[in-house]
Amino acid sequence: MVMFKVSRVETTPYDGQKPGTSGLRKKVKVFIQPHYLQNFVQSTFNALSAEKVRGATLVVSGDGRYFSKDAIQIITKMAAANGVRRVWIGQNGLLSTPAVSAVIRERVGVDGSRATGAFILTASHNPGGPHEDFGIKYNMENGGPAPEGITDKIYENTKTIKEYLIAEDLSDVDISTTGVTSFSGPEGQFDVDVFDSASDYVKLMKSIFDFESIRKLLTSPKFTFCYDALHGVGGAYAKPIFVEELGAQERSLLNCTPKEDFGGGHPDPNLTYAKELVARMGLGKLDSESEPPEFGAAADGDADRNMILGKRFFVTPSDSVAIIAANAVEAIPYFSAGLKGVARSMPTSAALDVVAKHLNLKFFEVPTGWKFFGNLMDAGLCSVCGEESFGTGSDHIREKDGIWAVLAWLSILAHKNKGKLDGDKLVSVEDIVRQHWATYGRHYYTRYDYENVDAGAAKELMAHLVKLQSSLSEVNDIVKGIRSDVAKVVHADEFEYKDPVDGSISRHQGIRYLFEDGSRLVFRLSGTGSEGATIRLYIEQYEKDPLKTGRESQEALAPLVEVALKLAKLQEFTGRSAPTVIT
Repeated sequence: MVMFKVSRVETTPYDGQKPGTSGLRKKVKVFIQPHYLQNFVQSTFNALSAEKVRGATLVVSGDGRYFSKDAIQIITKMAAANGVRRVWIGQNGLLSTPAVSAVIRERVGVDGSRATGAFILTASHNPGGPHEDFGIKYNMENGGPAPEGITDKIYENTKTIKEYLIAEDLSDVDISTTGVTSFSGPEGQFDVDVFDSASDYVKLMKSIFDFESIRKLLTSPKFTFCYDALHGVGGAYAKPIFVEELGAQERSLLNCTPKEDFGGGHPDPNLTYAKELVARMGLGKLDSESEPPEFGAAADGDADRNMILGKRFFVTPSDSVAIIAANAVEAIPYFSAGLKGVARSMPTSAALDVVAKHLNLKFFEVPTGWKFFGNLMDAGLCSVCGEESFGTGSDHIREKDGIWAVLAWLSILAHKNKGKLDGDKLVSVEDIVRQHWATYGRHYYTRYDYENVDAGAAKELMAHLVKLQSSLSEVNDIVKGIRSDVAKVVHADEFEYKDPVDGSISRHQGIRYLFEDGSRLVFRLSGTGSEGATIRLYIEQYEKDPLKTGRESQEALAPLVEVALKLAKLQEFTGRSAPTVIT
């Protein structure tokens, strides 16, 4: 057994950034600075209680983006020096964010060990490569993101850190081959276990869904399917699940080889960046040469986000979570005993609210950030939840889960088409969505993203919107001056949330303008970028009349869009005549 010793390396604090639910994200050039990653890792170890570090088992893996392999070796050596007993690494350093959560919650080592936390190396849906983004976050023993109490401590530690511990003479571990490598240090044996990235996650999915029912659908000559991993880590799960377990054709998989730079693309599953899938599904600017598949889906870099498409039809994430909740009990065995409750993030449309009311379910509106859902799930209050930013999930883990969402939709399609696979016409994705609108009404919805805006200008814009809220009569005068056909604003505020589980209060979570007819305008500053500021504008219009639920979304929302842009003076503050992305 190879021996190693512990080194104490002097360091100085960096200009820290408070890590949120999404962790710390910066350009690669920042992370490769001397001591930068090490400072964050040691600050995290110092923020955790002793029993979560010394003698503990930690997972270290991620989406495979550039610098991940180097970071895994650094973190492994620091874990050994800090007294960690074992490190579990997905083969080739690959584990999707939802798979990490599943591994923490479900995997048992050969010696009976269980993980108490994880360093996840991802910048989620942000681009990768030497000149792009890298990220790191810590997840807790429940499989969910570190709570604010821990991230606050990490942040404070990064501002005062003077040294970090590392086993510099520990040899790099071969992460391309599964197996256990053992070392000996001052505190005894230290093991690095490289394991198959997909097996634990596949096992969990098979316990949730009726794979045989989905297999019948995917192997039917009448049903066609396409899954695009955008060269992210979702590709490591696509073949084992969709091809080997469910019988789909391998040609159904697009961009399913994980790459450090995501093939030079932007691994964000939306209509702007998933160009190849959008074209194949008949939603591109040019008609596709062949008949589009019945069902299509895409994932982001770390496979926790998803986009659902039907033939020439886009399903909004807000509608997606509402439709999953409405059909879960009938279509998904895991939920056969009923849903405990449902939840959505505040900016997400109120489509889920209507389902909850109709089905008499507990309902929660939370700030953006998966940790809020995790609290509800740990307390047994929530089964299904979602965010408008293409994140959907359930209480099977404590992260959003892109492949779970795809399997949920395939389960609903399989259920709706039971006994119809030999008939003339399948129930399509579009059929399911339109029937949902006929039952519950439609929430026309769009999001405008202004990315990499000057941070000072972004703050000034938000301050302008808060100041306007002091006089609703003035706001309504402005609104009527812009569009006389838009309803009256009846309430305006900055969203504040009191967690029903731990009593914590989250303030300044977004600026809301609520209209008399149920319409909403929401403005938020997002923390998911690596530089500058991202302003997100959410626009929503509710329509109950079944005769009016078939309009084009942008047409239906045009009056509210005009009001939002002029009320916020977006062009004046951002210098932009149009958003970076519209979803």
